Amino acid sequence: MKKVSTRSFLAVGLCAALMPLAAMANDPKATIAELDARLAKLGAAKVEGTEKAGDKQAPGLFFGPRKLNNNYDIVDDIKKKSGATATVFVKSGDEFVRISTNVLTPEGKRGVGTNLARAKAYEAVVKGQSFCGDVDVLGTPFNACYNPIKDDKGAVIGVTYVGYKKN
Repeated sequence: MKKVSTRSFLAVGLCAALMPLAAMANDPKATIAELDARLAKLGAAKVEGTEKAGDKQAPGLFFGPRKLNNNYDIVDDIKKKSGATATVFVKSGDEFVRISTNVLTPEGKRGVGTNLARAKAYEAVVKGQSFCGDVDVLGTPFNACYNPIKDDKGAVIGVTYVGYKKN
């Protein structure tokens, strides 16, 4: 039997551990699947109460017992692992308001409280459909994906987004 060195064993293990990250590299479909899976693990999506989001009041968006409004650990972890921008929007009337994001405004602040632009992604998610393609996010071009968030009755109550800045 051939002896395997500890170094070879560790290298194989490290490569296996990094493979999911490599699969997500600049692939918004894979990255949004990771974001949505992490949120789903928390529990069912629901809207309850309101909370300030930037300069406006927005509905509270929960996954299980966890409120996403002004909670940035999941979107920041997505950026840390994949390099992608990530946002969770909540439906507020006819708009979708950013309540958790690592997207920065031109002033360098999180874009919380800003609305999803009324463009192709908006048109898709209001119909309960996903959208992937080139978009403008707060003035910057991205290759992005958007998925509707639905409650237990199938109503669209929010949107997840991931994007990679275009070069």
